[in-house]
Amino acid sequence: MNFTPSELPDVLIIQPRVFEDERGFFLESYQKQRFTAAGILFDFVQDNHSLSRRGVLRGLHYQIQQAQGKLVRVIAGEIFDVAVDIRRNSPTFGKWMALNLSAENKTMLWIPPGFAHGFYVLSEQAEVLYKATDYYAPQSERTLLWNDPTINIRWPNGPQPLVSPKDAAGVSLAQAELFD
Repeated sequence: MNFTPSELPDVLIIQPRVFEDERGFFLESYQKQRFTAAGILFDFVQDNHSLSRRGVLRGLHYQIQQAQGKLVRVIAGEIFDVAVDIRRNSPTFGKWMALNLSAENKTMLWIPPGFAHGFYVLSEQAEVLYKATDYYAPQSERTLLWNDPTINIRWPNGPQPLVSPKDAAGVSLAQAELFD
């Protein structure tokens, strides 16, 4: 596995070693010793799986209590995956990074606690799997507005984003509960 810091140094781009032949492929998507050696010192307690169609935008989500780190990968289709640093005392506070994750490129993204996360579906549909470092806590979930002009995420061109009512009601960075 190859772990590479993104433009937000705590967010890591992970390239698993893929063994391919005429039968198909094999890869390790998680191996605790390798993740620990890369500085990811968390245990994962929950796996999540979503299916979304083209143009669906999910996010930008985070939990203010029981903050979750997420290991995100795509097993079908392609997404534009986004992490936003919402740690008030961070040198990259309010900055974002994005990466296309797909079943084809098999790239994964480690998003530590203290970041908001969201994605936009580029393919006809996409299945996203992510491991979380803490349990889902609906009372603690918060949503940053996906199109907050202060953050200014450059979402890809495509169909008008289809967002849930909860995501459409997200708050701006200036109004959000944040991490120190």
